[in-house]
Amino acid sequence: MDSDEAPQPIKGVVIITLPPPDNPSLGKTITAFTFSNAPQSQTHHQQQNHQNNHPQRAPLPPANPPSQLSFSISGAFLVTPRKLLGFLGISLFALALYSSVSSQPLRESRRSEDDHGRTSFIFPLYPKSGTPQINVKLKLGRLVGIDKGDMVSPIEDARESHKKFFASKAKVDSTSVLPVRGNIYPDGLYYTYILVGSPPKRYFLDMDTGSDLTWIQCDAPCTSCAKGPNGLYKPTRGNIVPSKDFLCMEVNRNQEAGYCESCQQCDYEIQYADKSSSMGVLARDELHLMMANGSWTNLNVAFGCAYDQQGLLLNTLAKTDGILALSRAKVSLPSQLASKGIINNVVGHCLTADAGGGYMFLGDDIVPQWGMSWVPMLNSPSIDSYHTEIVRMNYGSRLLKLGVTDRRAGRVVFDSGSSFTYFTQQAYSDLVASLEEVNGLGLIQDTSDPTLPVCWRAKFPIRSVMDVQHFFKTLTLQFGSKWWIVSTKFQIPPESYLIINNKGNVCLGILDGSKVHDGSTIILGDVSMRGQLVVYDNVNQKIGWARSDCIRSRRSKSLHFV
Repeated sequence: MDSDEAPQPIKGVVIITLPPPDNPSLGKTITAFTFSNAPQSQTHHQQQNHQNNHPQRAPLPPANPPSQLSFSISGAFLVTPRKLLGFLGISLFALALYSSVSSQPLRESRRSEDDHGRTSFIFPLYPKSGTPQINVKLKLGRLVGIDKGDMVSPIEDARESHKKFFASKAKVDSTSVLPVRGNIYPDGLYYTYILVGSPPKRYFLDMDTGSDLTWIQCDAPCTSCAKGPNGLYKPTRGNIVPSKDFLCMEVNRNQEAGYCESCQQCDYEIQYADKSSSMGVLARDELHLMMANGSWTNLNVAFGCAYDQQGLLLNTLAKTDGILALSRAKVSLPSQLASKGIINNVVGHCLTADAGGGYMFLGDDIVPQWGMSWVPMLNSPSIDSYHTEIVRMNYGSRLLKLGVTDRRAGRVVFDSGSSFTYFTQQAYSDLVASLEEVNGLGLIQDTSDPTLPVCWRAKFPIRSVMDVQHFFKTLTLQFGSKWWIVSTKFQIPPESYLIINNKGNVCLGILDGSKVHDGSTIILGDVSMRGQLVVYDNVNQKIGWARSDCIRSRRSKSLHFV
C-alpha cells in the first residue's frame, strides 16, 4: 500500500461536563472529539460536521478542567465490541459517581409518615417562663362538625393545578387576593388558605387583623393539636429560626423571658383574650402566593410552628390549621411581604353580608380611589392592632354613652379575629335599654341562649334577619368630629349586628366588653364588618371602609378555593 494511502492514526477525547451545583437542571453534556494527522482541510471538515449536528450543545468552559480520556470513539464502533463495552462502563461509572456526590440527603433524627418520605426533625422544647404576649382574640368558641361539602378538593388535586407556578416567570403584581369562607354563626370565623413548603401544601388559616404572628399546627412533635382539615406542618432542621434572628426578637419583645442567647431555637407563647393559648417555635419556609394579575411568587417567610394549643382555640381548629396574622407588627405576614418589596403594606378584607365568605387582599392595587371613608390610625409603639378614636355613637337618634372618663374620645379596634362586636359596659347597657322598645312589637325576649344573652322570638317563624330588621334601628359610630355633617361615620345596620341562632330566634351580636381587652375599648368584630370593604393602610396610617357586596374585587379574577 502506498504511503499516501496508509491509515492515519486516530486519537479521541471525551469531555463530560457536569452541571453547576446551583442549577442541576442544565443536565450533563458529553462531547467527543477525534483527531488525526489528516490534512487540515479534512480535519476542519470533520469538526464542522460535528458542530452542525449539535449546534446548541456546546458546553461552557467548566470551572475545573475535566479529565481527558484517551479512548477512541471511532475505534469503539469500528474495531471491537470490547472497546465499546469499556466506553459504556466508564460512562456509567461517571454518572454513578456524580449522582452519589450531588444528591446527599439531609439526615434527620426522625422519619415522618409524610408523602415522598419527607423527614421531620425533633428539636428540644424549652419551658417558657414569664408573661406571654396578650392578643385580642375573641372567638365564638362553639363550632359544629366539619361539613364535608364545604371543604375543598384533595391536596393532590391542588398540587396538580399549581404545578406550572414553579416555572412561571411572569411579572409579579403588587397585590395578592385570597378567597375567604366562613360565617358568624355557628362557626364564628372567616378563613382563607395559603400554600407553604416545597412541594406546596395547603393550610386553612383564620384571618385575624388582631394577631401578630401567623402560625400553623405542626408536628414537632405535637403536644396538643386539634384534628384540622389538613395534615400537620412538618418542619425540618433548616426550617427552624435561631434565637438570634431579628424576627425572633420581635416576637419576644413583649414577653418577660425575652431574648435567649443560648437557645437553639426561637420559642414563643401567645395567650388570647378568651384564655386560649398557643405555644411553638418560629419556622421559616416558602410561601406561594397568586397575585392579582394571575402570576405566582414564592418567598421565604417566618411563621409559628405551633405544637401546643389549649382552651377554646382547639374548637376553631376543627376547620382551620392555624391563624393568619395581619396586624401592624413587624413579624406579621403583610409586614414581612412589604419588607421584601413584594407589596405595599396595605391589608383589606370584604365579608359578604350573608353566610358564605368574601375575599381579602395584601397590597394596595385594588383599593378604590374614591367612595372610601378614612380615619387616622392611632400610632403607638406598644399597639400593633388597628385602633382609631371615636367621638360619638348613636342607636338611631339616641346617644349611647361611651363610658370614657379619663379622655374625651373613646377607642375602637377593627378586629377580624373577633366573631362579635364588643361595647364598653356603659355603651352596652345603653344599647340594651334602647332595644327594650322592640318588646311588644311582635318580639318576645328569650334568654335561653348562654352564648348570646339578648335574643327575641316571634309568633311567626324567623327565616332571616330581613324578616325582623324593621323592628330595629341603625347604629352609627362617628369619628373625627361630633358635628354630624363634618364627621366620618361607620354605620351598622340591623343585619350587621343581629344573628339568627339555632333555635330560630333573632339575637344581638353585640356583647358586653367590660372584661375584654382593657374594658374601655370598642371592638368591631366580623359581625359588624359584613357588607363592608375594610382597608388597613399602614403606609399612610389610616383605616377606610365602603359598602360592598363583597362578591369579588374590582380588579381581580373570580375567586374560589383550590
